[in-house]
Amino acid sequence: MHQENTDITLLRDIIKELTTTLRKQDFLTYFKRISLLDHTPEKITFWVVSSFMRDNLAHKFFDEILAASKKILPTVTSIDFSVDKNIDNPSNGNVMDCAAEYKEITAKKKGKEETPGTEMVEGINSRIINSKYRLENFIVGPSNQLVHAAAEAVVRRPGSAYNPLFVYGDVGLGKTHILQAIGNAMKERYKDKKVIYTTADRFLSDYIESVKKRTVDRMKEKYQSIDVLIIDDVQFLAGKDATQTVLYNIFNTLFENNKQIILSGDRPPKELTALEPRLQSRFEWGIIVDVGIPDFETRLAILQEKARAREFILPQEVAEFIAYNLGANVREIEGVLNQIIAEYELHNTPPTIDNVARRLNKLSITDSLIGNSTKKMQASIKTYEELLDAVAGHFGIEKRHILGDDRKKENMIPRQVAMYLLKNRMNYTYERIGNIFSGRNHSAVLYSCKKLETILKKDQNLFYEINILRDKLGI
Repeated sequence: MHQENTDITLLRDIIKELTTTLRKQDFLTYFKRISLLDHTPEKITFWVVSSFMRDNLAHKFFDEILAASKKILPTVTSIDFSVDKNIDNPSNGNVMDCAAEYKEITAKKKGKEETPGTEMVEGINSRIINSKYRLENFIVGPSNQLVHAAAEAVVRRPGSAYNPLFVYGDVGLGKTHILQAIGNAMKERYKDKKVIYTTADRFLSDYIESVKKRTVDRMKEKYQSIDVLIIDDVQFLAGKDATQTVLYNIFNTLFENNKQIILSGDRPPKELTALEPRLQSRFEWGIIVDVGIPDFETRLAILQEKARAREFILPQEVAEFIAYNLGANVREIEGVLNQIIAEYELHNTPPTIDNVARRLNKLSITDSLIGNSTKKMQASIKTYEELLDAVAGHFGIEKRHILGDDRKKENMIPRQVAMYLLKNRMNYTYERIGNIFSGRNHSAVLYSCKKLETILKKDQNLFYEINILRDKLGI
């Protein structure tokens, strides 16, 4: 028993040392469960749960583990790893849950250390800016070129170039990444600036707390002392009139003093109709940019970059298959990648198109891929003209009726379908679609797309027709 206690103490000290030298992501990915098989003054042998974990620790982190071991036991000259599939046996008291240990260690540090590069302002309910979000690792494609360029311009000339910067787009397309990346870049470039990243919900909580304590004026003063204010998801301030008034006052002060303001929402300011008009108007003073749905090439690049960051080799054909079948949400892509890595780590199951297809079906991300997964992917259409011709042919009408503006149902539904596919499958902006359809404005195209989405929830036949169209077009 005494030897077991000695071993677990030694292991805990080594793990604690590793938490200070390794990235959190690497630690939690590769160090799962581990125990000490044996140790002498010169050598430590670790037990791990699988050959995959053994190989990863031996090849990727050998030097770090050896250095940590030497720091705790200076006489150590070598380390080794061995596989024990019974490591989770309840009777084995010499095993450490590294994730739990990490949480315990970091919990003790919390409040004692400030996150490097992030200045906190007392009394502001801000969030820590995640260091992994950077402008350099934001994958740029046709759908987000403008937002990336605007972000770089804001970092170069805060308070004067594009103030405020308003970023909008659907969930999971990278708004939070770009906002936090700006925060990180600001802190690195301007060491003396107070940079705060928060969300609309946290801003609301700040206001409610200040009302309870009767310190609203003090809250406003603290926010007005900031050099760069970043607020995510401002649409959640809808209906919160008093909170909007406070933000309006803070906005005015910051703007007048050339302080940079960066905001995000799920729609452009003009469509956030539940916000006060004066606040909507101010959100439009600078530049408004949208983060669109990434095209195939961008999705593929995002997936490959995330796999590279995890040091996981993803076969090209598997990466292309995932990128082809997923598109609306970058978080969805990352989630599937996490599932694949977990399968490989826990069961030594290599990623193939067939087992990835099963995974996608199991997650209900896409339908009926099994059996068709190894077929060559259809070539997608290249132009909007091809799409319009296909939609017109499918519904048996002339293309000029799709492009027209009559209200006949037999023409209006195909017109909405064409707009919907251009936006959601070919990643066209609302503005570009409006130009194609006789110069319609942004709002008219948005309304048509939203109207069709409402119809599709009730009309299963039309939903089926659109899926047939997508199959024909390869989109």
